Amino acid sequence: MAIQVAPEFGYVVFSLVATFVTYMYLGVNVGKARKKYGVKYPTMYSDKDQIFNCYQRAHQNMLEQLPLFLVFLLVAGVQFPVPSAICGLVWNAGRIVYAHGYYTGDPAKRNQGAFAYLGQFALIGMCIYGAVRQLNWV
Repeated sequence: MAIQVAPEFGYVVFSLVATFVTYMYLGVNVGKARKKYGVKYPTMYSDKDQIFNCYQRAHQNMLEQLPLFLVFLLVAGVQFPVPSAICGLVWNAGRIVYAHGYYTGDPAKRNQGAFAYLGQFALIGMCIYGAVRQLNWV
């Protein structure tokens, strides 16, 4: 069985690259926060500085979301490459806004990046619709 993808799937690949850049950006920010707040490896969270913990949680939350996001992006991208790539960029922008809200030290401000879920839920919807279409249910 061969899977054929449209040339526009290249946009999905660019979205994947953007995801790597976002992941690295958040990781570098945690590294900088480690130095700034004196949190040595392998300590995950600080007992002394909650701001560092906000940096760590922003990155950790992305890591928690990443596997399923990537699956949805790739699966949806096979049938709907351009909308999937756009959703991927929305998700990445949301992750960055989420992180910067968290970095303020007020965890409630992370919710400014909740629009990332619009991208993720749209990808899930495309996956469901694509599965229904593939099964000839519509």
